[in-house]
Amino acid sequence: MSRTLTIGTYVYDTTAALFDGSVGLDGVEIDMRTAPTLPEIFQRAVCKDEFDVAELGLTFYLRLLEEGLPYVALPIFPNRVFRHSCVFVNAHSGITSPADLTGRTIGEFGTYGQDSGVWAKGILMDEYGFDPAANRWIVGGLEHPSPPFDFIPHPHPPNVSVTPAPLDATLNAMLASGEIDALFSANVPQCALDHSPDVTRLFPDYEPLERDYHRRTGIFPIMHTIVVHRTLLDTAPDLVHEVYRAFCRAKDEAAERYHRNRRLYQVQTMTPWMNALIERNETQFAPTPWPYGITPNRPTLETYLRYHHEQGLSRNLPHIEDIFAPQFLDT
Repeated sequence: MSRTLTIGTYVYDTTAALFDGSVGLDGVEIDMRTAPTLPEIFQRAVCKDEFDVAELGLTFYLRLLEEGLPYVALPIFPNRVFRHSCVFVNAHSGITSPADLTGRTIGEFGTYGQDSGVWAKGILMDEYGFDPAANRWIVGGLEHPSPPFDFIPHPHPPNVSVTPAPLDATLNAMLASGEIDALFSANVPQCALDHSPDVTRLFPDYEPLERDYHRRTGIFPIMHTIVVHRTLLDTAPDLVHEVYRAFCRAKDEAAERYHRNRRLYQVQTMTPWMNALIERNETQFAPTPWPYGITPNRPTLETYLRYHHEQGLSRNLPHIEDIFAPQFLDT
């Protein structure tokens, strides 16, 4: 009789082969589950203990690890995004450069220091001398009114002003109206998608900045990791290694599909010049833009852990050896 393994993650290019069954595990029935939004997956993992294997945002994992968490991370990173592009500003605020953020009111979705916010603040601190303590931070829902997430701790330094948004307010509307001067957001707010004249990005031409940042640092920011239930790691370590290899195969299948489809100029997509984009990325990110494992991601992970601690989200500076399953430290 086959074993059933419950996996909760979002449907990405990197995980699609697990969902469609083209990548599986011998002798194991995989029950793939997802949700409309990523925080819902995180909450179901944390509050309902629903999954054997789950996707979890790095800051969610680190905060809960300090509180005690029945999961341990594997070096699988299904969600990575450059974050110069995630800072939005009210067009009438007078903010045209990072220096102009000082003394402003800034919104953030769900918690102070979401993964996107940790990266954006850290990059601005390293590259532009940004000081989060010089601002007022408002935490709330992006498109729908909601209080801060109730399933994670909300640490922040005592000298940083963090308050919930009004119960009937959304960060999207507050940004468009000027009630907040800026927004650090993992998702593009609807006002920006609608090309509102009242909203722009801090870095409107963000791609050259992000490419230059990568060339100088080698960092492609990691947002999320895959975690495995500690009981599974203790009782079936070989199976956990098979899970790691399955996620690797799923990711590699997606990469190969892009490579193979170059022959037909990526006609499967609706994006003109997709081939040119892929060729530029292959040049910049050789041998691969999306490695799993500790070794190729160590500089990125160490930078994130430093940011997390510097921003007062970790009591102590976390180390890679403390947060990933020891069986995978040599990957």
